[in-house]
Parts: sequence; structure tokens; C-alpha cells
Amino acid sequence: MNKKRPTENKQEGVEERGHWGSKVEFLLAVAGNVVGLGNVWRFPYLCYKNGGGAFLVPYVVFVVTCGVPLFLLETTIGQYTQEGGITCWRKLCPLAEGIGYGGQLILLYSCMTYILILSWALFYLVFSFSSQLPWASCDNDWNTDACVDFSSRNKSIQWTNQTNSSSAATEFWERRVLAISGGIEQIGSVRWEVLLCVIAMWVTCYFCVWKGVRSTGKVVYFTATFPYAMLVVLLIRGLSLPGALQGVLFYLLPEPSRLTDPQVWMEAGAQIFFSYSIGVGSLTVLGSYNTYNNNCYRDCLWLCLLNSGTSVVAGFAVFSVLGFMAHEQGIPISEVAESGPGLAFIAYPQAVAMMPLPQVWSICFFVMLILLGLDTQFVAMEVVMTSITDMFPAVMRRAGRRERFLLLFCLTCFFCQLVMITEGGMYVFQMFDYYACNGACILFLCVFETLALGWVFGVERLYGIIKDMTGVSANPFFKVCWLYLTPLVSLGSFIFSLVEYQPLTFNRWYVYPDWAYVLGWLLALSSILLVPGWALYKLGTGTGSLRQRVRELCRPDHDFQLTRGKEAELQLVGGEDTKCFTG
Repeated sequence: MNKKRPTENKQEGVEERGHWGSKVEFLLAVAGNVVGLGNVWRFPYLCYKNGGGAFLVPYVVFVVTCGVPLFLLETTIGQYTQEGGITCWRKLCPLAEGIGYGGQLILLYSCMTYILILSWALFYLVFSFSSQLPWASCDNDWNTDACVDFSSRNKSIQWTNQTNSSSAATEFWERRVLAISGGIEQIGSVRWEVLLCVIAMWVTCYFCVWKGVRSTGKVVYFTATFPYAMLVVLLIRGLSLPGALQGVLFYLLPEPSRLTDPQVWMEAGAQIFFSYSIGVGSLTVLGSYNTYNNNCYRDCLWLCLLNSGTSVVAGFAVFSVLGFMAHEQGIPISEVAESGPGLAFIAYPQAVAMMPLPQVWSICFFVMLILLGLDTQFVAMEVVMTSITDMFPAVMRRAGRRERFLLLFCLTCFFCQLVMITEGGMYVFQMFDYYACNGACILFLCVFETLALGWVFGVERLYGIIKDMTGVSANPFFKVCWLYLTPLVSLGSFIFSLVEYQPLTFNRWYVYPDWAYVLGWLLALSSILLVPGWALYKLGTGTGSLRQRVRELCRPDHDFQLTRGKEAELQLVGGEDTKCFTG
């Protein structure tokens, strides 16, 4: 199973690239990567915000036209080339190699922001072992006179009469965890407790990834399955609470009029590109550790179903609890549901504080949150490491080199994110999340990815590759998607995101200074400009006429295709009379 590819020159001291230890490891790694915090929190909130059940219509449209086709496309090219997110383009379409660099840069930004969410969850988990949850009362040093304790029913009356009141959970989040300052101009001091949590998370991720797929493949057996057990427990508990039905109906009740709102469609598309982890090379790298004849076509269809199914089920778990909160406080659900960190670190902690045995449910919730995030985080790290290792295999695959470079990568991300752990760090975190890792950047990469593979490399080649690797023919609908639907829908969404651009604000009241917006756009352009920038660089440094250079850079590596064919013949079992597609 861990044989070295025939394309590799045997060099003394150079380690083998290897494969997954089993098919289950691949499935769990991909499932852990694509099923993350976005499924559990972002999808239910967007569904509620954009018309309840009506949101499912644009969601399904984007799943069919973009999500599944791109998921299959990236996994296929990874399994076929057995290369990372950058070097795979050298084998298929060298002119488009900038797509790989752009995707890795987005993953680098994501690694810095995502680990901070895990650190906040660890912070809450530690406090979950207290005799009384600190966000359940207003008797703490950090609380103000405006604090309201929702654990007592009579306080909900007080809440409705005080416009400047804040819940105990909100004050714990803003004043104890973040100690948030007045703006990005006021960075303040480092939050040392959060810093310790960040260090703990980086150490955990380092040892999950340091041996490559040999360690990652084993870790996912726990980290990818245990969150599902926690989600089922929280779902059963949530549905048994008073007011749960009210929350579920609020979650699913459709508003057909919202289907005419372009913003609803834009947010549905952004959710697909985030939750399916497409456009950044993650699926390419994970697929590259498969053997050549793995049935990636069937795997992709089942994994896409698992991803969207988890999002829908998580919606029931979340909104049953929010319905309980609305019932207990006597207020509409619209006043207790918030997005992102607000939902994960204010609404739900506040909800568990109102349940019997709150410590137990708090521990279950934050353990689930950490494991969901860990999967996505260390797979992103593995993707970056694999992509760089495949660029310099003779250097990076020598004993001990990978571990040392991974340590350097972790330290670099850690020191770059220190500014996010300060009192003004939340503003920096939100700026990175909004600009550097946003959907517009990923949409741009996906447009050129489908154009490069569908039109330049050739959709017929792709079909031949899938047929040769899996022994089955892909549905002709994917051909229509790769040629027309996916690039057009992605381009339309990208243009709309620019037309409807809204400057970033924090909590609807804080407006960032102009220099922060300039910095944010520079972060966004840093990945986008790598695509045309790399193409212009290769064209400018090539030899021959411009037409000859374009033709050469758009031509797949024919020798590589022949080599893959020979390897496939060695791996075929059962005497199938299937010849490798060498196009």
C-alpha cells in the first residue's frame, strides 16, 4: 500500500510519499475536513436569516452546480497526479499554477484565524469544570451594573426594560475572554490566558500532523467520529427541551418571498464554497494519497451527501436550543440567534447555563466544538505541508526535515497571530476572516480552476481519467457543469460579491478606519493576484513566440500521463482489460 511511485527516482535517505493506510482513513480525513464549524453554526444561522426553508432552494442549486462538481474535480486531479495543491498544476496546465499558490495562501491565513476559535473553545472548556459556570451569573469581577442573569426567569422582565442591559454570557465573552478594547487602534496587551490556549492548540495540531498521513490517518478515527456522537446527544437533548418545537419551526418555516433577494443566493453560494472546502487545494491533497484505482467518484458523492446532511441535522440541534432560550426568556427567537462567534460563544453557553446539570452539557458542547475544528485545522496544515514537500521532494522528504519545517510553519503562524490575542485582537481577527479568507477570493480561484481544467486541459480528458481510475463513467451532467454551469455561476457570484460589497463593521456600531480597509483589500488581493501574476511571469520568462509559449504552458505533461498509465496497469487487479487514458 505504501509503495513508492514509479515516477520517483530512488535517492538514498529520501522517504516515500506514501498512501492512506486504508480507505477508511481517507473518508474520515475528508469528512473531518469538510464537516466543521461552518456546518454546525454558519449553516443554521444563514438558513434562519434568509427565509428558513426557502434558503434550501438556492443552497441545493449551488450544491448541484458548484459544490459536487468541484468536489469531484479536485479529488480526481489529486488522485490522478498524486501531487500537492501546487505541483498538480505543473502536470495538467502549468499556466494555471498560480491557482495553487493562491489556494495555499488562503489556507495559511485560515490556519491563523481558525486556531484562535479553537483556543476560545478550549478557554470555555476549562471553565466548564467550575462549580458554577462563570457566564451563568453576574457576581463576577468583570460584570457591570447592566448585567442580566438569564438563569432566573424574573430577570427576563428586567432585560426587556433595560435597553443598555447585557447578558452574563455576553459580558463573559467580551469582558473576560476578549477584554475587548474600543477599536483596532487600541491593540492593548496580550491576553495571556488565551495565549496559553493558543499554544496548547498549536502543540496538539503539530503532533497530529508531524508524521504526515501516517499520523493524520490515525488521528481522524477519533476526531472525525466523536463530534457526531456529541451532536446526536445534543440533538436529543435539545429536542426534549420546552420550546424546542418553536425553534425548529422557526428554522424550517419558509419565506418564499426571500427567493427574489440576490443576497440570499450569494450567501447560499458562499456557504457551499466554505463548507465543501473547495478552491484551496485541500481535496486535491487528500485525494493524492489514494491509490490510482480508488473509486473517488462514488466517494465524492457520498461525502457531499454527508456534508450537507450534517448541516441540516445540526440546524435542528442548534435551533431546538434557541427555541428553549426564547421560551425561557419570553422573547422572540430573532433576539437570541446570532452568527459566528456570537452563536458559539454567547447564545449556546447562555443556553446550557439554563439547563439542569449545565457543566455536563457545556463540556459536551465545547469538546464537540474543539474536535470539529481540530479536524479542519490539522488537515489544512497537512495540505500546506504536502504541497510544499511535493515542490521540493529531494530536500523535504529526508529524515527529520518535515518535522523541522512543520515546526517552523507553526511558529511563523503563531507569531503572526499574536496581534489577534491582544485586547484589540478581535478586530484584527474579523478583518482577516472577512477579507483574507472570504468567499470572493475562493470564488475567483474556482472560476479559473474550472476554466483551466474544463476548457484548457479538456473535459474529455477528465472523463477518460475518471473512467480509467474508477472503471465507471461519470454522469454527463458533470461535463455540462465543468464547461458552463460552474464557471458561470462562480463568476456571477464573484461579480455580485464585489457589486454588493459592504465595508466591514464590528457589532454594527464600530466602523474601521480607512487604513484598515486598505489593509483588508491588500489581504484579499494577495491571493487573487497570484493567478494572473504567475501566468504573466511564466509567459514573460518563456522562450519562443508568445503563441508558442501559451501553447507550451497550456499543454499537459505527456510523459507524466504515460507514466501514470504504466503505474495503473501494475495496480489493476482482476484482469480488467482497461487501458490508461493518455490523451
